[in-house]
Formats: sequence, structure tokens, C-alpha cells
Amino acid sequence: MNSKLIAELVIVFLIVQSLGLYVASSLVAQDVHATIVSDNPDDIANTAGLLLYILSFTVILLLVIKFFKAKTSYLVLKAFETLAIFGSSVIVFSIFFGDAFGLALALLLVALRIGVSKNIWIRNIASMIAVVGAGSLIGVSLGIIPIILFIVALIIYDYIAVFKTKHMVSIAKAVVDKNLAFTIALPTKEHKFELGTGDLVIPLVFASASVQNSGMIAGIFVLAGSLAGLLLTIDYSSKHVGKALPAIPLQGIFMIAAFGVAKVLGF
Repeated sequence: MNSKLIAELVIVFLIVQSLGLYVASSLVAQDVHATIVSDNPDDIANTAGLLLYILSFTVILLLVIKFFKAKTSYLVLKAFETLAIFGSSVIVFSIFFGDAFGLALALLLVALRIGVSKNIWIRNIASMIAVVGAGSLIGVSLGIIPIILFIVALIIYDYIAVFKTKHMVSIAKAVVDKNLAFTIALPTKEHKFELGTGDLVIPLVFASASVQNSGMIAGIFVLAGSLAGLLLTIDYSSKHVGKALPAIPLQGIFMIAAFGVAKVLGF
């Protein structure tokens, strides 16, 4: 595996997860959480609700990509991106700088993303902040059992979406072609690797919930498992260029196993 790619990946992963856990702890301290279906974070109805949101959004993306003209589909997807960046960055910036300044910075980030849309670093920053905001908020809003069930369902869904229906491959190509902030670009001499934001959001969700329910060590175990699964997936992908391979299945298995080990060890 390309050593530069490994370094970039690890740095991005650590920055996002560290910021995410800090934001998550701040949200808990302020008693801020999202209601997905039920106010009870341990209610597994939240798992079903979260999956329904993802499936609905996926269907909308597919319909836009398939039936809208290129320019129209770009504008629609850009609108989704803008809403995601704004909503997530407000959460993050408000934690660090307060509500008023946080709102101003969120608007500035959106303006920069629109004004210099081809700048890869602004896209990466926007993507990372979106991950931090969304992952931390969802993580503090769900209990451990709903999250584990959610990850198991995602493992199955990702396998079907990539290897059977292959609709996730179509969405990924469209997102990359349109330069949308749903991936993080990691350029190397050989090629530009695109890391899906979902590969960072899901670990942050699980780790945030683990820290809240079982302590920091359990969260670190989860993140270590996630990073190991991600690196193994990318190592395989780098040796089989052009072959789509989702990271979530291996990440999910490693995260759940790592969390189990942490609990067995008493954390």
C-alpha cells in the first residue's frame, strides 16, 4: 500500500475522530441530542428509523442521477450538500466558538464551498466538518444496542448495494464526478483516492456512543478496530484498482469485535 496514502488516511481519521469525540462530549454536557424516532436512545425503533432515512435518501439520489439532466441533477445534489455542510458545521463551530460566531463560520464555509467549489482542500475540510457534526450528534442520540444493530444492517446493505444491485457504485461515481463533499480526496502520485464520508461517520457514531455508555477506553477500542478494518480494505483496493469494495463491512465487524473485547476486559 502507498505509504503516503496510509499517512494521509490515518491523519484524516485521527483528526475527524478526535474532534468528533470532543464535540460529542460537549453535546452530552449540554444535554443536546437528536430524536430519530424515540427519545429513548436504547429504543431499537431508532435503528429502523435511521435505516429508513438512509434508504429514502439513497432512493432520492438514484432518481435524481437517473432521471434529471446533468445540470439539474448537479444543482439538486449541490443543494443536499449545502444543507448537510451548513447543518453539521453549525453544530461543530457553535461548540468551539459560540452560537453567533459559529453560525457566521458555517455560512462562511458554505460560501467558500460554493465560491471555490473546485478547491480540493476546501471540499475536504467541509466533508470532515460535516462528518464531525453528524457523527457526534447521532452518536450521542443512540444507545449501544441500536447502534450495533444499525451497523449489522449496514454491513448487509453495503454488501447488497455494492456487489448485487451495484447502485452504490453508481452513486459514488456520480458524487466524485460532480465534485461533491460526500467524499474526502486523498491524492497520491498514482491516483486520487476518494474516501467516503460514511467510512468516518459510522466509526464516530459508534465511538461517541461507546464513550458515553462505557467510557473512553471502549471508544478507543472501537476506533482502533475501525481503523484496522479501513486500512485492510484500502490495502486490498490498492492492489485491485478498479474493483469496488465497501469499507463498512470489515470496519463494522472489527468495531463490534473490538467493543466486545473491551467489555470482556472490563471497560
